[in-house]
Amino acid sequence: MMRSWTLPILFVVAGVLMAVAVTDTGVPFLVAFVLLAGLNSPLMFPRSIAATEARRRSALDGRPIVYWRPGCKYCIRLRIRLGRDARRLHWVNIWRDPDGAAEVRAANNGNETVPTVVTAGRPHVNPTPDWVRGQLPPST
Repeated sequence: MMRSWTLPILFVVAGVLMAVAVTDTGVPFLVAFVLLAGLNSPLMFPRSIAATEARRRSALDGRPIVYWRPGCKYCIRLRIRLGRDARRLHWVNIWRDPDGAAEVRAANNGNETVPTVVTAGRPHVNPTPDWVRGQLPPST
């Protein structure tokens, strides 16, 4: 759990230190570092679920599973580019779920390469947001 928040906390601390060090123009530094912390935090992503629950839900509704981890710039890019469609996916944080991490390693020759998107039982490493959007079942 703490590992997910390490990078955001470091960004906030760095922003505060920069704001204190440069007292007359430190506020923009603080704002920039707080924004970076927000982008790299688990709060940026829809609520993560366990890999077993994601597989169960995906089997029922046909939605892809996205394995991700905080601080991954490719995961952030995918999340931002998907916009509201991101909520229609099943997200699994591999730093919080050992089963999810094991599944990603099995799909990537032992590497924890994310984002790994699993659709119809097949893993796809770092797919484009448009491709992921195309894998979503039609909205009801």
